[in-house]
Amino acid sequence: MNDNYHVFSNGRIERHDDTVRVVTDDGEKKYLPVENAEAIFLHGQIEYNTRFVSFLNQEGVAVHVFGWHDHYAGSIMPKRGQTSGQTIVDQVRAYDDPDHRLKLAKAFVDGSIHNMRSNVTYYNGRGHDFEHVLEELEDARASLDGMGTIDETMGVEARGRKAYYSTFDEILPEGFVFGGRQYNPPNNEVNSLISFGNSLVYANVVSAIRATALDPTVSFLHEPGERRYSLALDIADLFKPLLADRIIFRLVNRGQLTTDDFEDDMNSCLLNERGRKTYSKAYEETLEETIDHPNLGKKVSYQYLLRVEAYKLKKHLLTDEEYVPFRRWW
Repeated sequence: MNDNYHVFSNGRIERHDDTVRVVTDDGEKKYLPVENAEAIFLHGQIEYNTRFVSFLNQEGVAVHVFGWHDHYAGSIMPKRGQTSGQTIVDQVRAYDDPDHRLKLAKAFVDGSIHNMRSNVTYYNGRGHDFEHVLEELEDARASLDGMGTIDETMGVEARGRKAYYSTFDEILPEGFVFGGRQYNPPNNEVNSLISFGNSLVYANVVSAIRATALDPTVSFLHEPGERRYSLALDIADLFKPLLADRIIFRLVNRGQLTTDDFEDDMNSCLLNERGRKTYSKAYEETLEETIDHPNLGKKVSYQYLLRVEAYKLKKHLLTDEEYVPFRRWW
């Protein structure tokens, strides 16, 4: 179970015998095998019914729905692959313990800044001088020990991300001007790419958490809230630099995405269908890439790393083994 399918067409999606069929508005029919599917991503205006939902629940396949501006709108999750009352109890206890929660929050920020720093290190010296940014990121990481609250810890993350984002205008070619993070809605091509990429990472982390007995709504860095899987926000922060951002740099610098792949809509800048397909294809190819894992002693895919991270957190909560966040080592 590791294949993702992205549907950009308008129409309907339905169960057809023992598979899934997409019928577009112009009558074209496409079939999606679900035997090895992890999730289906719905980007277009598409209808579905309870028979389709029940079938995917039976097959253990998630549906991630993207709405206006192609922002993540929500998920239809199948029944849990695992259930454990003790895991939920220990997860809530960790959240309710201020010291325990703060320690985990700091771990997520530490890993996130490390992975941002890894990207900056790659481009430093390759026609760029980012030594000052590397120092700022390292200073931010070092300051974590002195933080006494969740808000202060999130402030460190924001400081690190601001320094990290300051490199984007130099890394990306002329025509792609960032100028700082803005969303709801994104105001330019770079912000549009970041929002779309981050949404894909978040949705994939939601699927990864489902494979464990963790509750995706009980988090440690981000405050739990209504209508969101806040634990996925915690874990996604670790992987955004590795997945979303590196894909942006690669596609734009190689000319695989150009300003023609965007459209303006009500004071916002959005990827058009071709742009979303190009990015999604590169994203899925990246998820399938494998690396040698030093602890597992085998090659694992980037997608599997998401699941490993959820299991590491679960093991920490159940056994009190130290949680060491994902830090890119290669």
